[in-house]
Amino acid sequence: MPKALMSVYDKNGLVELAKGLISLGWELLASGGTAKLLQKNNLQVTEVAEYTGSPEILGGRVKTLHPAIHGGILARNTQEDFDQLKSKGWAPIDLVVVNLYPFESTIAQPNVALADAIEQIDIGGVALIRAAAKNNDRVTLVCDPEDYSSILQALTKGTLDQALRNKLALKGFRLTSNYDQAIANYLEGDEVETLTLHPIQSLRYGENPHQSAILLGYRHNDTPLGGQVLQGKELSYNNLL
Repeated sequence: MPKALMSVYDKNGLVELAKGLISLGWELLASGGTAKLLQKNNLQVTEVAEYTGSPEILGGRVKTLHPAIHGGILARNTQEDFDQLKSKGWAPIDLVVVNLYPFESTIAQPNVALADAIEQIDIGGVALIRAAAKNNDRVTLVCDPEDYSSILQALTKGTLDQALRNKLALKGFRLTSNYDQAIANYLEGDEVETLTLHPIQSLRYGENPHQSAILLGYRHNDTPLGGQVLQGKELSYNNLL
């Protein structure tokens, strides 16, 4: 029976995903708050603390940081690794559903205290994302609720292949990179700021006709300048100025 681990802050869509996985024959593991939500909805789930034999400690700061969890995720698709897990009474984990504490939305609040910001720095979730992304030859990472329905469709149709796992792993590495960057920017204050920009649209040309140009922004279409041209030529760099 394939095993899925769930440990999320943003619980939107999680119950529907869990129901879908159970209907497909998956066994669910979940950390404390996530498990409670699933149990409240009468879904069969094993709490991580029960599975590992180690209760959550330090007010929830340590939940999933345990060899039974990370060993299950990082085990390669070899009999040697599976035998080593079995000798410990553990099992491979095939799917990891995780998202992170809302650090960026916390620091966006006015007059947020440093201690409150620090408390929203996720440790266990980042470790789960990196472990699952690293071992994407065998493990599927789902770190965005927007992907829940497509993952269920792929599992139902049997089309969850290596190409999709690679794509999801890359999404995880980008997420943790941006997350750490936001933390560093906050702690550095005004001294240094690193920006991650995404292509919004290609421009007709740059400052001069022989130059190429592209419009970048924080997110796709997060600016009126990313709108669609309805009539006339494509915009150039000079048009935007």
